[in-house]
Amino acid sequence: MGSLPIAGAGLSSQPMGIRIGVSALIVVLYIGLLASVTHMVSHFENRDELPGFTFDDVTGAYHGIDSPGLLGTALERGHPETLPSAQKELLLQWLTSGRIVEDYDSLDLEIPPAEIIDQSCIECHTRAAGAETGSAIPPLEYFDDIKEIAFSRKVLPTPVAVLAASTHAHALALSIQGLVVIALASMTRWRRGSISLLIAIMGLGLVGDVGGWWLARFSPSWTVCIMVSGAGYSLAQGILLASVLADLWWPRGSTSDSR
Repeated sequence: MGSLPIAGAGLSSQPMGIRIGVSALIVVLYIGLLASVTHMVSHFENRDELPGFTFDDVTGAYHGIDSPGLLGTALERGHPETLPSAQKELLLQWLTSGRIVEDYDSLDLEIPPAEIIDQSCIECHTRAAGAETGSAIPPLEYFDDIKEIAFSRKVLPTPVAVLAASTHAHALALSIQGLVVIALASMTRWRRGSISLLIAIMGLGLVGDVGGWWLARFSPSWTVCIMVSGAGYSLAQGILLASVLADLWWPRGSTSDSR
């Protein structure tokens, strides 16, 4: 294999005005990278209809989520077996009514869901019962417990037209930004091997991030690619920008081995 290209003389030889201007723009790029993380969290947070930013938020945005509630799933498969069919139908109607909170203990219903659950489920679904058996039996002692397994989640992915517009804007802007960072990093005096590796991570990260937006529509497993690739792009670019800043102001006598 041939040796890597020799590192340049570095950016510290540039006039003071150029070094100040480039440094200021790099600071702005850092602000942009930090802002992008904040924007991502605020934009996707609660996308899965649950509080906080989670992996499911990103899955919901790019693939969608169709997750039936555990309570409804258990009822449909015949659990508990002793539950009369009429009461089972009442509970299923309640779960699909869109009024889970309002009708939980409503006296306007023939039999309130709270009463059915209290009579047919509480005996086995307590915290004490779960502790005794060592199993993950969901407790149903309080309505807060029931809410966690009563609601179904159906989240539609971002519409294709919106995703296409976002791809158009981000793919062009981020790739040009990456090329500028590559040009600056290539003029530094640091090891070519290290710079080359970071550039590869940054480039592949952007491909995986943007490509993952579309591939995730077919499989939620691509959400992992989006998260890992996006982090790789941002981290590699952040390190490259730091290397440029260091080269701008590090004394010229402190030159690294170029191999």
